[in-house]
Amino acid sequence: MSFAVVTEKAVRSSDLRALSAWIEGQPSWSDLPFIILTNRGGGPERNPAASRLSEVLGNVSFIERPFHATTFVSVARSALRGRRRQFEARLRIEALDEGERRLQTALEAGHLGAWELDLATMVLTTSPTCRSVFGRGSEEHFTYEDLIASIHPHDIERMRASVDLTITTGRDYSIDYRTIWPDGSQHWAEIRAQLYRDRAGQAIKLVGVSADITDRIRQEEQQRRLNEVLEERVLERTKELEDAHAIVMAEISQRQHAEEQLRQAQKMEAIGQLTGGVAHDFNNLLMAVLGNLELLRKHDAGDAKAERLIDGAMQGARRGASLTQRLLAFARRQDLQIGPVDLRGLVFGLEDLLKRSVGTTILIQIIVPDHLPSVSADANQVELALLNLAVNARDAMPGGGSLRIELRQAEQVAPQGTLSAGRYVVVSVTDQGVGMDAATLKKSVEPFFSTKELGKGTGLGLSMIHGLALQLKGDLKLTSKVGVGTTAELWIPVSNDDEIRPDVAKMAVEEAAAVARPLRILLVDDDALIAMSSADMLTDLGHDVVEAHSGREALECLGDGNGFDLMITDFSMPGMNGGELAMAARAVLPSLPILIASGYAELPPGVGLDFARLGKPYTQDQLSAEIGKLTTH
Repeated sequence: MSFAVVTEKAVRSSDLRALSAWIEGQPSWSDLPFIILTNRGGGPERNPAASRLSEVLGNVSFIERPFHATTFVSVARSALRGRRRQFEARLRIEALDEGERRLQTALEAGHLGAWELDLATMVLTTSPTCRSVFGRGSEEHFTYEDLIASIHPHDIERMRASVDLTITTGRDYSIDYRTIWPDGSQHWAEIRAQLYRDRAGQAIKLVGVSADITDRIRQEEQQRRLNEVLEERVLERTKELEDAHAIVMAEISQRQHAEEQLRQAQKMEAIGQLTGGVAHDFNNLLMAVLGNLELLRKHDAGDAKAERLIDGAMQGARRGASLTQRLLAFARRQDLQIGPVDLRGLVFGLEDLLKRSVGTTILIQIIVPDHLPSVSADANQVELALLNLAVNARDAMPGGGSLRIELRQAEQVAPQGTLSAGRYVVVSVTDQGVGMDAATLKKSVEPFFSTKELGKGTGLGLSMIHGLALQLKGDLKLTSKVGVGTTAELWIPVSNDDEIRPDVAKMAVEEAAAVARPLRILLVDDDALIAMSSADMLTDLGHDVVEAHSGREALECLGDGNGFDLMITDFSMPGMNGGELAMAARAVLPSLPILIASGYAELPPGVGLDFARLGKPYTQDQLSAEIGKLTTH
């Protein structure tokens, strides 16, 4: 209904209580307009009844009769406009109510409490949900002072500073802090708000929401702890995997290193066997050459040219014999006279020879402690090894430098490489030369490998020293750096016998000189050329020689009953080697002296310990000396 038109006459005598009740019951937005048509002169100023209608009906407009139609239309339009504005207000109120309901629903769904703080009076208005955030009842009075008192003491200053910042800058208010409920329990509150200003820009109030985030904080804390535990477990597992990986890689590296060492050992063993075989055959050839040259020089005495030619041939043969000795040293088959050796005296005894060998541009420093135990070694071979190392150092320092020779004791606690556990004396030779890279250092002990110019080295020096070290049950350790120099360490085991033995070779020569009586000798060698040369040397010494070219033939000769004073046999023979022949001969003639001669010096176990040995090639003097030792004891 837009408006109502009523005549004064129609309501003058009527009961208006029902109409008044209806008007009072209108919605807040509604105020129905009434147009009252009164008689002339009957306006509310002069008509008390009209005034009563105004009080009962409220929104009343009076038109006195008679009236012009224009007047009625104007009043009706005014009433209609007013009624329309009421309808518009109704729509706005309904919209506001709907928004309020939605906001309230959202706040309840999100467990958010609404609040408002008047900045002028500091009066705090809160919803029941907001009060519950601080542990208060829905009907309980809650002031701003109560709010401050409920905040954890450690968070109050931070809260006040945040409020001041919002008031000063206008930034949204956002903070999380701990609260203490009346029962003493601790909780967490999340507060969000905005600043409202008046038209003059003056801050008037803060309006916002609050929420209890205790469960969220606890879950986050629990999640953080779980993450820390998980991270610790991940780190532990990662470390376990890294350790396992490191162990596997170390095992792989050790296996590769062991395989490489095995391949190198197999390679060196194969080279050593080949080298030893070549040296053995070469020694046999040199045996014939040297023996025949010695005899030839005796028979051609007085011919200067012939003597010169023979001497040249013998020098070449001796150089060949020296070469085979180096080959045998590398192959660990050289004949060693092992006994206690005083390395301190040996080094000082070599000092002059070392200085002459390296020249005046190189300064030799010898560092030797006062007391060193004797070592188990062959003095001559150690001297040769030390000279070789000094010469190598000299060649590595063409511009001169310093060469340091040092002796020291070392203790090998556990077996490592070729070294057994025990005590050693280390001969250390250090130069300041050009040094070697890793690839060169790896090949340095291989035979015939040399960094020297063609014709200036055989490549057998270090290989000979390496073979000597292994034969002495020691080791040769090389370290080198390009541009810095090289250090060679010869590890020699300490001797269990401190008594230094006399020069056996010199005694043998003296004993041989006392031998004058001729002997009946059985000479056994499968090589006719060697047998002939050796027989000629023995015959020249005045002995009666019977030749045999195999072990079987030698046993037949021994069984004929023809007495022999001595048997000299080659070791390497087909069918029956010299060791087997010696054992068989000893069974037939237990007192028969036996001398085993061979290009090899290492004989099978049990052979070399019971029988005298003579390494090929040997000279007539050496042969005579060995015979003297066997027949004078």
